[in-house]
Amino acid sequence: MATSRPTKATAGSRAGQANRADRALAYLESAKNLTGSACALGGLALTFTGLAGAYWPVVVAGLYGAGALIAPPTRPPAPRFPAPASRLDGLRKDFTTLREYLTQVDLPPAATERLDSLRELLDGLLTPGWVSEALAQDPEGIHVLARAVHRDLPESVDTYVRTRWWTRMAPGGQDPEEELVRQLAVLHGELAGLVAGLREAEEIRQQTHTRYLEDRGTESTYGTGTVPGT
Repeated sequence: MATSRPTKATAGSRAGQANRADRALAYLESAKNLTGSACALGGLALTFTGLAGAYWPVVVAGLYGAGALIAPPTRPPAPRFPAPASRLDGLRKDFTTLREYLTQVDLPPAATERLDSLRELLDGLLTPGWVSEALAQDPEGIHVLARAVHRDLPESVDTYVRTRWWTRMAPGGQDPEEELVRQLAVLHGELAGLVAGLREAEEIRQQTHTRYLEDRGTESTYGTGTVPGT
């Protein structure tokens, strides 16, 4: 028994009809149509009172068109993106995973000392509280932090482990421990710069509030007619 299958043209025609129906419904609910309809009702009221005369269809259509023109255009909803704080939540989970990895790696004492200092900085920045709230307002700072957790730190440690194996197989060349310590020092300096930038932002905020209080006090003094210093 033969069965009929919808062709691409039929499916496209149905999709086009659905789109046209959606656009028509959207226009009926739009501010332009509602405003134009309200103005057209005003034209009908003029018709019933006899003010529009024989040209009442033109009056009603003109008022509808005028209302549709003055109505504000349809505004599409603005896109909503994840809040910066949600990125920090993901980074905290990733940092936990990174810490579990680092505990399984045997590092030399000099590198371990550097790594511990680096983890303290990361802990301080990612711990929920006012510090992480300040960091959430700094997209570039979040980028630096994410890069350190997702790529720089694990790659430095993993490269050291692989290079150390080759060094044992073929002694000589550059010391992989020294290279790892240099990398960790650079990462520590980068994160320390991030902390310094956040601290500077808070200092500027404090100074701005001080100036605001001083200016407000000066205006209050002059407003009461009192001369400062008397």
